[in-house]
Amino acid sequence: MMYVEWVKNMVTKDKQMTIHVFDTWVENKKGETMHFDVFTLDKSSKKAIECAKEYLKSVGEEDAKVTAKECSFCHSQTAPDAAVKDLKKQGYFIYKMMNCP
Repeated sequence: MMYVEWVKNMVTKDKQMTIHVFDTWVENKKGETMHFDVFTLDKSSKKAIECAKEYLKSVGEEDAKVTAKECSFCHSQTAPDAAVKDLKKQGYFIYKMMNCP
């Protein structure tokens, strides 16, 4: 089963799903610091880094350096309602905080 299908099943079965939040700080092409959180259902930092890279590529920042140093586990919590749609659709949610398009 693909990850996104697994996420859809998890969301359907459990409206109070637990997500894992990865605090992410990267430098963009302008030299500015971008700050965002990656919400996933998988506590793996490897998965969070993949999601961060996918997001960065989607906003034209595919060359930004993302490792476990820039994208680190912060905490776990219940998924906020605003994140559920993206979790169902793509398997992750990006919570944008600073210099994020």
